[in-house]
Amino acid sequence: MPRSLRSRALYLQFLCFAVTWFTVFGAVAFELKDTAGQSQRLADLKGKWVVVNFWATWCAPCVKEIPDIAEFAKDQGDKVRVVGIAVDWVEGDKPTTADDRKIKAFAKKVGHTYPLVLGNDATEKFFGKVKGLPKTIVYGPDGKVAFEKTGPVTKQLLARVVAGEKI
Repeated sequence: MPRSLRSRALYLQFLCFAVTWFTVFGAVAFELKDTAGQSQRLADLKGKWVVVNFWATWCAPCVKEIPDIAEFAKDQGDKVRVVGIAVDWVEGDKPTTADDRKIKAFAKKVGHTYPLVLGNDATEKFFGKVKGLPKTIVYGPDGKVAFEKTGPVTKQLLARVVAGEKI
């Protein structure tokens, strides 16, 4: 078996193991800094629902769902913490300060009112490489993954998830 195929096979085995592990034993205890300098830690949010949404400025479905997610966050109040993670950096590159400013300005323009984390090596360390956008992970009050979706979400769908509905 060629080396690249062997590497991919090992990666897929690891990915399957990781997904199974986190489904059974809970989520990765992430700790990230948002653009306001505030720490976003899963451990600090025990007892709350936590919605993590990955998006990019160039992703039309991502941009379209941001106002809906913002409205969901506002409607839910302290019951839920929503964190947006902008993944607008090219693999192998590091985001620049100018890129950061552009992303923050864009987020504000499209109605992103919840904490914003700029994707980087730290986000990839905690969540792995995001394979499709938009991607949303919802953690229950127990800190375990309750829902995960690659593709757009609505405030109605998120409300059903945090109401405990199995989707």
